[in-house]
Amino acid sequence: MKVFIVYCHPSDDSLTRYIRDSFIRGLESKNHTYVLSDLYKMNFKTDMSEAEYSREAYYRRELRIPDDILAEQEKINASDVIVFIYPVFWSEAPAKLVGWFDRVWTFGFAYGDNRTMKQLEKALVLVSAGNTLEYFQRTGIGEAMKKVFLEDRLFDRVKQKEMIIFDATSRELKERKLNWDAHLKRAFDAGSGL
Repeated sequence: MKVFIVYCHPSDDSLTRYIRDSFIRGLESKNHTYVLSDLYKMNFKTDMSEAEYSREAYYRRELRIPDDILAEQEKINASDVIVFIYPVFWSEAPAKLVGWFDRVWTFGFAYGDNRTMKQLEKALVLVSAGNTLEYFQRTGIGEAMKKVFLEDRLFDRVKQKEMIIFDATSRELKERKLNWDAHLKRAFDAGSGL
């Protein structure tokens, strides 16, 4: 199985990076192949240009799609599974990942008539979150995050979708240290279970 990983975290010194690495080890244990887009290391441009906005706002297929976006779209269409790994910032994905969707989900590729984006078999969304699962359930924020990411961004572009929240990861919480190994095992299992 070919997996496209979209990873978004500004620091290499993060639990999210360890989750990514453990997930990749899980993939490799089952001989799955993967390609990784590390948005911060790539210095991925997240802001739409005026030309890109004009293309999207007016549904103008004839306007050129930038090369960096075509490269990301090719990675999607060459894969069976897409995986997003990121930390939760104020109940949302980092701005860089939101910008990735703004630019990569182009008219004619991800939406509109005659889309060229293939329907992927599966999507996994692995998020590290400072708050506890109890907090996300009590406030409804966990369901809201799933609704936005799985039902809006991924919608019918993927057959099977799942979000896994690795909770209580704030450095000041004692649970962070207590849950560390369990989180990494869960990430490994997610990779090996594809």
